[in-house]
Amino acid sequence: MRPKWEVKGAQVKGAAVKNGKKKSNDTAAQNARSSRAGQSGRATRAGRTVRTGRASRAKAGRKPIVGRDGRSVLFSSPEAREIKNEICAAGRKLWLRQYVDGNGGNISYRLGPNAVLCTPSLVSKYDLTPQDICLTDLDGNQMAGSKPRSSELLLHLEIYKAVPEAKAVVHCHPPHATAYAITGCLPPNLIIPEFEVIVGNVAVAPYETPGTKAFAETVLPYVRNHNTVLLANHGIVCWADTVTRAEWCAEVLDTYCWTLMLAAQLGAPILRISEERGADLRALRKKLGLPEFPSGIAPVNETGLEAQSPIALQPAPRNGKHGSASASGPDSARGPNSASGVDSASGPNIAALVESVTASVTESVMAAIAEKYTLVPRK
Repeated sequence: MRPKWEVKGAQVKGAAVKNGKKKSNDTAAQNARSSRAGQSGRATRAGRTVRTGRASRAKAGRKPIVGRDGRSVLFSSPEAREIKNEICAAGRKLWLRQYVDGNGGNISYRLGPNAVLCTPSLVSKYDLTPQDICLTDLDGNQMAGSKPRSSELLLHLEIYKAVPEAKAVVHCHPPHATAYAITGCLPPNLIIPEFEVIVGNVAVAPYETPGTKAFAETVLPYVRNHNTVLLANHGIVCWADTVTRAEWCAEVLDTYCWTLMLAAQLGAPILRISEERGADLRALRKKLGLPEFPSGIAPVNETGLEAQSPIALQPAPRNGKHGSASASGPDSARGPNSASGVDSASGPNIAALVESVTASVTESVMAAIAEKYTLVPRK
C-alpha cells in the first residue's frame, strides 16, 4: 500500500494532467474558431474587393449614354454605326467633288419609323466623323448627338413623310446642276443612258428661305414622282434607298448638266435617244430595282416646257409670265419666278447669250494656250 502522500500526489498530478489536456483542447478549439473567423473575414473582404474592383472597372470603361431607353440603344446599334460611316464617306465624296463648300449640304438616313440619323450643323462634310452624327425624330426633335442637327433637316423629313420608300436624302450644291436651278431651267432627257437609269426626269421647285418649313414643303409636289429635284436659286436634293445611291443621283445629275454645257460649246446639234430606246432604259431601271414612277406621267421636258436652248428647258409662259407650267398637277414643272422672294430677271435670249459667252471663253482659252506654249506666230 502506497503512502497517502503518494496517492495524493498522483491524484493531484492526474488532475493537473486532466486540466492541462482540457486547457489544451480549449485553446485548440479557440484557435480553430479564430482561424475560421479570420479566413471568413479575409474571404469576405476579398469578395468585396473583387466585386468592388469589377464594378469600378465596369463603371470606368462604360461609355456615356443618354438614358437606358430604346433611342440610345438604336443610336449605338451596329446598324447605326454602319450608317454613320456611310454618311461620313458620302460627305467626303461630296466635298472632294466640290458639290459642297464651307459647312454646306446635309445628309440623312431614316433608321426607324420615327428615327433619323443626320449630319450636324456647322461641320464641313470633309471633316465629318461618326461621333458628329445626330439622331432626331420625324418632327425634327433631336434625341441624341453631341452637336446640333442640320438646320435644313426639315427638307429631308418632308420627303420621308411623303415617300415611304425613301430611306436616305442628300442635299448639296453641285455647280453645274445649280446653274440650271438658278435659271429655272431643266436639262432635257434622253441624251445619256446613265442619267435615264439612275435619275430619270427632274423637276425644279420654287425658291423659299432655306431652313424654313415653307422651304421644306416646296418639294412636296415633285418628290413622289422624281428622286431628284432642283431647288431654285439654291441647289439640289436627292432621295434613294441608301445614302450611297442618293449620292449617286447628285453625281449623275451634275455630270449630265456639265456634259450638256460642254456639248453646247461645240456648236453642233445634240443627238437624242429615241423614245423606243428610252423604254429599254426604263426597263433596265426596273431590273436594277430602282424606284419606278407612274408610267402615265409625261416626260418633264414635254409638260408645259419650251426650249430655250438645245440644253435647257423652261416652264412655258402663261398670261405673259414665266413661272407656271401649262399643265396642272404635281408633275408640272415650275420655275423659280413663281415663288415670292425671287425677282424675274429680264435679259437677252439664252441661246444668243450662250453663243456669245462660248465665243468669248474659247477666244480667251486659245490665247492663254498660245501664250503658255509660245505658239504665237513669230514676226
